[in-house]
Amino acid sequence: MDMNRRHFFRVSGAGLAASSLVALGFSPTAALAEARNFKLSRATETRNTCPYCSVGCGVIMYSLGDKAKNVTSSIIHIEGDPDHPVNRGTLCPKGAGLLDFVHSPNRLKFPEIREPGSKEWKRVSWDEAMGRLVKLMKADRDANFQATNADGKTVNRWLTTGMLCASASSNEAGYITHKAMRSLGMLVFDNQARV
Repeated sequence: MDMNRRHFFRVSGAGLAASSLVALGFSPTAALAEARNFKLSRATETRNTCPYCSVGCGVIMYSLGDKAKNVTSSIIHIEGDPDHPVNRGTLCPKGAGLLDFVHSPNRLKFPEIREPGSKEWKRVSWDEAMGRLVKLMKADRDANFQATNADGKTVNRWLTTGMLCASASSNEAGYITHKAMRSLGMLVFDNQARV
């Protein structure tokens, strides 16, 4: 639009006059005052731990759904937990983006297995996945467990399988996991915090 100086002043004056009339109460439509409901008033509050790093920040997740038998609740909001001693309500950018992580179409929700030589991942039940994991771990431990070293000293170690644990677990869960893996003789054991 080609606008000269005189045309600019006319448009500006008309805009100023219209906004002045609105400010004085000459609004073309009646303004209705209404109170909106707080979006989290009907939501269920659940406390959890952020899954990203080893800091273990507390989060509060709000979900909608009446917990009926055939109704799945949906998480609508996630924020930092102000009562949590670690983060006191603050979240880093990754933690602040947890809602996108929860609703991502690429998020893996069920165990999958890729058979040797196959290019496809096959969805399996949790019972089948855990049973297969236990069976493979036992077979590997039975085949590779070392009771003594070359000098004949007792070592009781299992070096061919390792364990990587979640860093956001509590100290108690980490202690129990550590004791269980060490009791199997597993030496390759680490925490996600150093990865």
